[in-house]
Amino acid sequence: MAFSGALTLTDLNDFITPSQACIKPVEQTNKPESQDPGAAATQIQVDSSGSYYEVSVKGSAAGKSAGSTKQKLTTAEISLNDCLACSGCITSAESVLITMQSHTEVLNFLENNPPSSSPSHKVPVISIAPQSLASFAASLSSTSSQDVSLLQVLRRVRAFCTSALGFAHVYDTTFARHVALLEHAREFQERKREEGKGEGKLPMLASACPGWVCYAEKTHAEMLPFIARTKSPQQVMGTLVKEWLGAKWGKRPDQIYHVTVMPCYDKKLEASRQDFYNELYATRDVDCVLTTGELQLLMLEKGWDLSAPVPGENLPPSPRSHPVLRLDADEPELPELVAHPGTSSGSYLHSLIAMLYSQPSSSTDQSTPSPTPSPSLSLSTLTIRSADYEEYTLTDTRTGAVVFRGAKCYGFRNLQNVVRKVGREAGVQVGRGAAGRMAGVRARGRAVRRGAHSSEAGSTGADGTVQAQQEEKGYDYVEVMACPGGCVNGGGQLRPVSQPRSQAQSAHTDAEGFAREWAESGVKLGVDEGPLPAAPVGPKWGDREWTRRVEAAYWRALPTPPPTPPAEADGDGRAGGAVSAMASASALEYADELAGRVLLEIAGAARRAEGRVRWMDDLDEKAEERRRALFRTQYRAVESEVVGLAVKW
Repeated sequence: MAFSGALTLTDLNDFITPSQACIKPVEQTNKPESQDPGAAATQIQVDSSGSYYEVSVKGSAAGKSAGSTKQKLTTAEISLNDCLACSGCITSAESVLITMQSHTEVLNFLENNPPSSSPSHKVPVISIAPQSLASFAASLSSTSSQDVSLLQVLRRVRAFCTSALGFAHVYDTTFARHVALLEHAREFQERKREEGKGEGKLPMLASACPGWVCYAEKTHAEMLPFIARTKSPQQVMGTLVKEWLGAKWGKRPDQIYHVTVMPCYDKKLEASRQDFYNELYATRDVDCVLTTGELQLLMLEKGWDLSAPVPGENLPPSPRSHPVLRLDADEPELPELVAHPGTSSGSYLHSLIAMLYSQPSSSTDQSTPSPTPSPSLSLSTLTIRSADYEEYTLTDTRTGAVVFRGAKCYGFRNLQNVVRKVGREAGVQVGRGAAGRMAGVRARGRAVRRGAHSSEAGSTGADGTVQAQQEEKGYDYVEVMACPGGCVNGGGQLRPVSQPRSQAQSAHTDAEGFAREWAESGVKLGVDEGPLPAAPVGPKWGDREWTRRVEAAYWRALPTPPPTPPAEADGDGRAGGAVSAMASASALEYADELAGRVLLEIAGAARRAEGRVRWMDDLDEKAEERRRALFRTQYRAVESEVVGLAVKW
């Protein structure tokens, strides 16, 4: 069992270390000899190969050296359980070392998997996130004269996984994200109805980012009631593969080996959580998680050229036949690359805004769904510091009342501010660690801030009153992601393609790309020496220009983020109405219908009189319990036993 070859330490400017220690216990087998207090005992030396040695110096009282011993230190391994149990470090994505989650483990399984005729054979399935496809597309497009689309990359990856690796099924995770968005919208509606009564609280915070969830569990337990319980698209995909598709294949969950390809290392931790482990069949919803970089390593090891076209890569996305016919099939075809306009990190915030646009206004009958959005709603956007922190306000133009206020928050630096803001608005005492405690509701708590919904909000005729209401109303929802730039900038994504610097650039810039005036700095370039030699610019995680390229590749041939929610959005909280092509609209309708069939079959819901079930429908008690068990999760505070000041280095 080896660590992933793609797992490396890189730019750590987004690193947070609340307790200054990793609490992995180490057993010391060679006990040191007793010595005088204050005397230096050992030194650590590193040789040219990178090996570490502990050198013990033995000397007399006069300080004369009488000899030394040199012992090579073994490499410390941090297992997955060690990492999950630790509360000593938090990182955005890339520096968590995990065993049993690497591309070598996938290769070992595929090589040792018995043939399909054997009873012990497992069906290998792989699911890839659209952000990973975008990373590949950006990398290929940067070295090609033509842009490569996500659909082309998906078809090429499918050809590689089936022909070179032997996977039986290859999917993208956009349909799982569609299901997650539907359940996310349903949970938000539940919290709105039960505000102040149920366990879930407002504002609701996104739950798709495991880095954010891990951070909250370890350092801000007071935030856990605000985090949505809906599973992430990765874990929803695990449920669909092992519980729904597996049943159609005639396979138990433990007879399927499910691999996902994700842009983030923290997804490995998420897949290993105990909530996503099936005790009955002793299997996980997702058996192994690979990053985008690890999938690239697999291709390099197999000699696969992803830039080479494959047959059928330009065919339209599935389902290519009539959606109704595909829905009636015994094994429905999962739609490819379902588009959700909004953000490249899942469009969770925009899906809720689209749902609110589709709901009837407060002056109409709430029991009758509105076929078209209310024309009186207006959406405004405010950028806070950068594009990683934006606020969205939905206002009723007739009354001036603020209907909804949400935010998009990416990166740990912005996340700190949001945690404090949410705590202040909700009347929650925000602790520095997992010891945060609920406090009494302050005078400016949620009871005051949420008053904008009621008639007691006051007159809204004057602009000053409207502005006051907007300032009084706190957030209803925050889309939180740990990585700056969102999921397209995950720590597991491909690095920028290295470009050699020209001699002119080298003469006026240093190795890190910063402008330098060498003469003013006292550096003289001799006449015979010429300019500094050209050197390649090393790839760097978090490169903003590269992130913009990946973002552009993500939206290429997909609908761009709309300035306002789509006019065609439906009452299911669907976020995909702003699509110009009829094929995309048809795919979204198909995804809605297929999600209803999944709910009907996997949760055991009773069939309606009209013969179908929609995701937002209320089910019978048993089916609702089954739905929650399959598509929602829970969180636990991790209490740290480490005291930073007591750590000895």
